[in-house]
This record gives sequence, C-alpha cells and structure tokens, in this order.
Amino acid sequence: MTPAVDRENVPLMRLGRILAVLFVLGILGLGGAYAYYDKAVTTPVDASAKKVEFEVKKGATLNSVGKQLEAEGLIASATLWRVYLKLHATAPSPKAGRHEVSASMNVPELIETLAGAPIPDDVPLTMVEGWRLVDADAALAEKGLIEAGAYIEAASDPSRFTIPFPAPPGTLEGYLLPETYAVPPGKLDVDKLIQRQIGAFHRRFVKPHAAEIEKSGRTLDDIVKVASLLEREEPNPETRPKVAGVMYNRLDSNTPLGIDATSRYTLENWNERKPFLAKLRDPNDPYNTRLKSGLPPTAIGAASLPSLLAALRPEPSKYWYYLHDSKRRIHFARTAEEHEANRKKYNVW
Repeated sequence: MTPAVDRENVPLMRLGRILAVLFVLGILGLGGAYAYYDKAVTTPVDASAKKVEFEVKKGATLNSVGKQLEAEGLIASATLWRVYLKLHATAPSPKAGRHEVSASMNVPELIETLAGAPIPDDVPLTMVEGWRLVDADAALAEKGLIEAGAYIEAASDPSRFTIPFPAPPGTLEGYLLPETYAVPPGKLDVDKLIQRQIGAFHRRFVKPHAAEIEKSGRTLDDIVKVASLLEREEPNPETRPKVAGVMYNRLDSNTPLGIDATSRYTLENWNERKPFLAKLRDPNDPYNTRLKSGLPPTAIGAASLPSLLAALRPEPSKYWYYLHDSKRRIHFARTAEEHEANRKKYNVW
C-alpha cells in the first residue's frame, strides 16, 4: 500500500530541491569564474614577445598603470589587473621610472618587475664625427666605459649584428653614425651601442635615400668611403658637395685622389709627422692615394650625415684640384698649373 503524501509539504520539498540545484550551480559558476580568472592572470599575452621599456609616471595610481599596460598590449585586461590587486592586497606597488617588461610576462610577473628598481636615467654619449674605430675605442676606454679594444673587436665582426643594408664583411668603419646617444650610466654594452649606431645609419641615411643611392650608380660602400674623406678634408659642410665633385672627377678618370688623410688612417697617432711622411712614400700602402688610383680599402672614419649627403649629391664642376690656406679657406683649380699657382699664392706645400 502506497504511503500517503503530505500535500502541504510538497511545495517546500520542491523549493528545497530548487535551492539545492541553484547552490550547486552557483558553486560551479564561481569555480568556472575563478578558473577563467586564474588562467587569465597567469597566462601572458604573447609568450614570444621581446622586452620593451615601460614607464610608470610619477603619481600614477595602480588603476592607471593597469590601463596603460592594457593600452600598450602588455596585459589582456585592466579589469583583471584590478581584480588581481583586490585579491592580493599585499602586492607591491609599481615604482616610478622606466622598466624593462614584456607581453611574455603574466600579471604577477609584471607587478613584481614594476615594483623593482627602475632603469637608471640615461646619460648622453657623443660619438665624434671623423673618429676612426681606434679613436672611438680609445675615447671610450679612457672614460672607463669599455675595456680597451672591445669596440674595435666588435666593429671588426659585422656578423655579430643585424645589418639591413649591404656592408663589407671585415669592418664597420664608416657605417656607425656619429651622433649623441642616450645610454645607461656605467659600463657600456658595446654590442648594443654599435647596433644602435647601425640602426641610426640606416634610419637617417640609407632608408630615406635608398632610391637616390640606387639612381646614383655608385655603391653604398663607395659613397661611405667618399663621405669619410669629405669629413676629414673639408671643415665647412656647405662646401663638401663641391669637394665631392672634384673627388668624383678624379675617380671617374682613374686619376689618383692625392688625399693625404688616407695615408694617416693607419697611424697610431693621426698627427705623427715622421710616420706620415714615410707612408706618403710607400707604394705598397693600400691607403696611399697619392700613388694609387681609386678609393682606399675602407672608409677612414665616421662620416656625419652632411658628409654622407654630399657624397651622394656631388656638385658637378670643372675643378680637379683644391687646397686650404692657413685660415682653412678652400681654393679650387681646374688645371695643375692653376693648382701650383694657388700653392705659391697661399704658401701651401
């Protein structure tokens, strides 16, 4: 015999079952939400991303940092950033300044990194126009920024660097743009400095003038060599295109350039007179442009942008000679006779 059902308790029983189901669903929902949250904050946006600089502004709030991280693609959501910080009240606060971070870091790793010591403020480093690799190395070593020889060694092995233009295999002489770079204080990372110089050379000269370089009919290497000669030969940037025209007149006719600066290039001290005079008489010196036609084997120093542009845009003329007087003023000549007359007139020998 079936027991009688207490009809008055049926609604209560149904309500209990419904509440029990809702409770279970709530637990499952919370568990699912937490699983999503946990995966989101522990999974980086891009596991293969490289490091970038991220600056925490002075007075920035944690919420504003999260928005900035999201805007720069370093985290997936500023909301999850805020949730993480609410659940981890003891998380350290970011420190104002520049930090090296990456989209390959998850939220906890980013917070830990941003709470660490920021990158020291950069200091200016001027690489001087006309410097040879040996000059740059000596100057950097004298300041205690590198070990002596480190700059020359690195710049003599182009395979160590990413070079987006054709460059000679044995040296980067002439391809490292001389300008003022902002660098971290203390010892220099030589490879990073040279890579930045390569990048500056490409960004400021090769890339914007690529079509003009190709149209010139001259190789990039020839242009770089001529630019390095101009840097040493003519102190006035406005006159360099005219001097370049003289150089190309001689080069195109296979006439020796007769530029003494090339014979100084391999000297330990640029201004050593006795070794220099010996170089001028040495027919076996590949840098002797008095006795040999054509350009020297390499550039003879770091050319500035004005010199590079002058080598790219020579001013055509009928001049084949030039000299500087005692006040460094330049005088051009069309013939050897005119040039000799200028020598006598300005007492230049």
